[in-house]
Amino acid sequence: MSILKGRSFLTLLDYTAEEILYLLNLAKKIKDEAKKGKIKRRFEGKTLALLFEKRSTRTRCAFETAFGEEGGHPVFLSTNDIQLGGKESLEDTARVFGRMFSAIQFRGFKQETAETLAKYSNIPVYNGLSDLYHPTQVLADIMTLQENFGGVKGKKLCYVGDGRNNVARSLMIGCAKLGIHFTVITPAELNPDEELRKKCAVFAQASGSIITVTPNTDGVLGADALYTDVWISMGEEEKRDERVRLLSRYQVNQQLMNMTAKKETIFLHCLPAVKGEEVTADVIDGPQSRAWDEAENRKHTIKAVMLATLT
Repeated sequence: MSILKGRSFLTLLDYTAEEILYLLNLAKKIKDEAKKGKIKRRFEGKTLALLFEKRSTRTRCAFETAFGEEGGHPVFLSTNDIQLGGKESLEDTARVFGRMFSAIQFRGFKQETAETLAKYSNIPVYNGLSDLYHPTQVLADIMTLQENFGGVKGKKLCYVGDGRNNVARSLMIGCAKLGIHFTVITPAELNPDEELRKKCAVFAQASGSIITVTPNTDGVLGADALYTDVWISMGEEEKRDERVRLLSRYQVNQQLMNMTAKKETIFLHCLPAVKGEEVTADVIDGPQSRAWDEAENRKHTIKAVMLATLT
């Protein structure tokens, strides 16, 4: 039985460094099984509610295929399919889900929605993305770093772009807990919030991580990986002009990649990408990009989370 059985996965704040490494080691074993063509049925007889407020490619495909190929039954539910805080309260929906499903995946807007689902369903809830956190993405990111560099402790990861979005926030937590040096390169208007930075400073002190927030692109010097995300997050489309104005000089292009002064620097992106905005096509489609390995690793790390909490 897993040491994490019955746990929800809402934010990396809830997991210790040892628990995160446990999930990453399990994901590596799962990926090895997949490459060898080993077929198992570890979710046979189990059901998964896939609750989506926001559209998705990688998250939906990763959860559905990871659960289904292990013999489980995933059920996709959009807000057009069920009562979600409308005619029926969110708490009551959670209670019903808890009687019918083995676990719930939620991808949407408010972090509080995922937390309420976990509180009232009494089954594991997985955060496939909220406005505050994207923990399953960061597991895949760190797995990709491991595959390229072996150990990750002491490596330098630079995030370039909107420093207060869910990916940047979750990367800060994961890096701080695992001893990865993390630099956020962002305009001051988009700095990560002070409360999260204080929490991560405590984790960083314990792990030896150095957390830096700067508006200067020369902060990429010595980086082992450069990471970016779209300039306009889902639900913030009306802020497009402002974000383009603030972030245009933070595009990840070959010139910025060269500024790391390391030939082995890799490029990461959680996808989808808007080529020509936050990243140029020659970088994301070039030899330094690991974005597609990263996308594949969403599946293996998500399966690891579900195996650890359901079996």
